[in-house]
Amino acid sequence: MNNLITAKNSWDAASYQDKHSFVWQYGEDLLQLLNPQPGEFILDLGCGTGQLTEKIAQFGAEVRGTDNSATMIEKARKNYPHLNFDVADARNFQVDKPLDAVFSNAVLHWVKEPEAAIACIHQALKSGGRFVAEFGGKGNIQQILTALYNALENLGISNPQTLNPWYFPSIGEYVTILEAQGFDVIYAALFNRPTPLTEDKAGMANWIWMFADAFLVGLTSEEQTQVICEVENFLQGKLYHQGTWTADYRRIRIVANKV
Repeated sequence: MNNLITAKNSWDAASYQDKHSFVWQYGEDLLQLLNPQPGEFILDLGCGTGQLTEKIAQFGAEVRGTDNSATMIEKARKNYPHLNFDVADARNFQVDKPLDAVFSNAVLHWVKEPEAAIACIHQALKSGGRFVAEFGGKGNIQQILTALYNALENLGISNPQTLNPWYFPSIGEYVTILEAQGFDVIYAALFNRPTPLTEDKAGMANWIWMFADAFLVGLTSEEQTQVICEVENFLQGKLYHQGTWTADYRRIRIVANKV
């Protein structure tokens, strides 16, 4: 695997693994759609700390994990030293031999150039190879985003929407791109998946620091605290129940074959 792009990042791999394990735990049933077979060559694109990569390997497949975060890959290598992990960018990677499948969980909403990623995935697959993915879809974390935008506007920051690091497509939008790139889409679904966060009262703050820190860059520590407090207050009656925060996730699932 050629590591053509190593993106700078601020991922805290230990916190991701310890406090945000729901990311891969919810992805486990996606493996049923992947249906790995012994001897297949499969790429786990955006593998994080490697938990689902290991589960794919347990089916007898030859699997490699890639992530654009060097800290994530370092942690994955420590977790599963018997597997192959590389730092690589979803928009620009190459493989040693054509893949039977590309698997991706909770990653592609971070790629704001979907055409580049899909083209790269298509090129890496053998003819008839499959692409199985789940990520944030249209309407994902809409309440959290609204709260973040309001809090930042209260600080006098105009157009906070420009800080949004994510891409949340509709089914129609994403299927259109896939078909234009040479995929036959055989399954597509968009569904609500409210996701309880760990750490009780600290759950939303931890989530923001892990996944939404792009909205806090350039703020003073006092301003960061103010933003998080305002977000919590705004969402208190919506996403906080019986001592637990819930993220208003909405996910898109795709299964497509390379024509």
